[in-house]
Amino acid sequence: MQSRRASKAPRIEPARLRTLLASMPKARVVVVGDVMLDHFIWGRVTRISPEAPVPVVEFERESFMPGGAANVARNLTAMGASPRLAGAVGDDSHGRILARLLEQEGVPARGLVRARDRYTTVKTRVVAGQQQVTRLDKESRGPLPPAAARRLLGIVRLKLSEADAIIVADYAKGVVTQEALDAIRGQGQPRGLRVCMDPKPSHALDVSGLSLLTPNRKEAFELAALSDSTRNPDPLKDPALMQAAETILRRWRPEVLLVTLGELGMLLCHAGSAPIHIPAVNRAIFDVSGAGDTVIAAFTLAMASGASPVEAALVANHAAGVVVGKVGTATATPDEIFSSLTRP
Repeated sequence: MQSRRASKAPRIEPARLRTLLASMPKARVVVVGDVMLDHFIWGRVTRISPEAPVPVVEFERESFMPGGAANVARNLTAMGASPRLAGAVGDDSHGRILARLLEQEGVPARGLVRARDRYTTVKTRVVAGQQQVTRLDKESRGPLPPAAARRLLGIVRLKLSEADAIIVADYAKGVVTQEALDAIRGQGQPRGLRVCMDPKPSHALDVSGLSLLTPNRKEAFELAALSDSTRNPDPLKDPALMQAAETILRRWRPEVLLVTLGELGMLLCHAGSAPIHIPAVNRAIFDVSGAGDTVIAAFTLAMASGASPVEAALVANHAAGVVVGKVGTATATPDEIFSSLTRP
């Protein structure tokens, strides 16, 4: 990664953006990983419990949305693509709810393997007004039973025959093992398929040689095995962040590294080119749930549709900006992305 820096914020012309967005329905993306069910309980707080110093939330309604790898696939569908999803659920009611929701949103659930003696991962968020009060997780984190793992890899093998790119959505719930990642990489890369991943450094895997890594700042420092010692509002003048990015490029050798930085936007890096700072979209933030899913979905889909890394990063940045302006696990449509990118 060269030390020179981009002198001005990158942009994309409206005509070029229209071309890319119009090409997205043609791209074929396979999503493999930990599917989840996001459960939201909505209510309001009027008092503190007499039993403990905690708020009492009066129930108003509840809703369910696909989460994790299922939300990545859902984001691809919202952008016009027809993703192929492969994952595992428990043989339980939550797994059936997730499958039904996916089908309703245009994501085929045939690639979901039902594993006995295993929970479907459910994240229950209690929201009062616009404030998340607490979250309860119900999940199984161990590796899939051998028979279920073999079925899943068989499904992936079939889906890769008709794919342009692969997203590995690892949330450390047991679906993405080293064996599974090696099989995906070994089958996809010889065919020229991009293998993209949002890594979870707490789940130690060899992620070397992938097409795209999309860690957030904390994950980037963990991937680099460095401490986050400094912070600068200009990421290009943040020596610790620059060192972490250079270490990841040298150690893990991704073709493209996209570090998400929350309110500071994104840092785009790849070997032989100057790092580029993509500023955040300046709008109100209501909920960051699933924003990382949107980033990797939008970036991968844009690249599979002919975008350059910079163009893909701009699309992903504005897609994430749309999503965080909504409450709950949300998605962005091509029209919303176009409006955000072309807004004066």
